[in-house]
Amino acid sequence: MEQAFWVQRPGSGQLREVRLPTPGPDDVLVRTLCSGVSRGTETLVFRGGVPASQHDVMRAPFQEGEFPGPVKYGYLNVGVVERGPAHLEGKTVFCLYPHQTAYVVPATAVTPVPESVPPGRAILAGTVETAVNAVWDARPRLGDRIAVIGAGMVGASVAKLLSGFPATRVQLVDVDPARAETAAALGVDFSAPENALGDCDLVVHASATEAGLARALELLAPEGEVVELSWYGDRRVSVPLGENFHSRRLVIRSSQVGTVARPDRGYAERLAVALDLLADPAFEALVSGECGFEDLPSVLPRLAANELSALCLRVMYQPQ
Repeated sequence: MEQAFWVQRPGSGQLREVRLPTPGPDDVLVRTLCSGVSRGTETLVFRGGVPASQHDVMRAPFQEGEFPGPVKYGYLNVGVVERGPAHLEGKTVFCLYPHQTAYVVPATAVTPVPESVPPGRAILAGTVETAVNAVWDARPRLGDRIAVIGAGMVGASVAKLLSGFPATRVQLVDVDPARAETAAALGVDFSAPENALGDCDLVVHASATEAGLARALELLAPEGEVVELSWYGDRRVSVPLGENFHSRRLVIRSSQVGTVARPDRGYAERLAVALDLLADPAFEALVSGECGFEDLPSVLPRLAANELSALCLRVMYQPQ
C-alpha cells in the first residue's frame, strides 16, 4: 500500500494510504525519489486561501479532492519508472504529480530527466518552467535595464534567466537581506527595495505584496512595463494608478504558467527547456530545506507560518 499527503482541512495535513490501479499498456508506474513544495502556491493551498472563483484555474494536473479540503495537491515530483513502455523503464522522470510514494499515470505525463540534471534538482522543473514562460512574456531586449522584485523560487529563477541576456542590467530585489546570498549563488546582483536602481525598461514583479507592486511601478522608465507574476489568492490588492502612471505611459501585464506564452511552442517543449536549463548547478541555491515524506504533516504548518525560511522544500522518500 502506498501513501499520499493530503490537506485534510485548512492548516492541517495527513498521510493517507493509497491503492494504485494496475498500469495499462500506455501507463507508467513511478516510484517517487523526491518531490518539492512550492512555497508560495502550496502554502496558500494549505492555508485554504484559494478563492472560490479560482478553484478550477488552480487545479493541479493530478489533484484529487477539492479546495479548501480534503485535497491532494502538488506538482513537483521526480521518480523512477518501475513499469511501463520499454523506452521509459528504469528512467528518472519528472511529473506534475502531488506528494505520493508511487503513482500510475499515462506515459505521456512524464518527462525524462536529462542525465546532466540530478533528481534532487529536477524537482525545480515546474518552477523554472514558470520562469521560462515569464521571460517569454516579458520579451527582454538587448541592453534592457531590468529589476525582478521578490526573491522567492519563481522570482529568483526569472532573475537567473534574464541575467543571461547580453548587456542587460538585472537586479533581484527583496526586503529580506538574507536573499542576497541566494542572488550571489545565482550570479545576480541584489538590492533592498529602497536602494534598487530605477529607470527600468522592464520590472518583473513576484513578491505578491502591494508594496512590491507599487515599487515596481516606481522603478519604471517612461513606456516601461511591469510583468505581474504574483498570485494573491483571495486577497484584494490596491494598485497605484494615479500619480505618474498615465503620464509616463506605464504598462502592467499578467503572466501565468497555465498558458504557453509562445504560440510556436507547446507544454512539453517548454518543460524540456526548463529541464535543460537545470543542468546549471547554480539552481541548487533554490533548494534551501529538506525533510522526509513522513514529516510533511508536521513541516507544512511551520512552512505556512513562516517558521521555516526554505525557498523550495525538498521532500525525500524512503527507497522501497
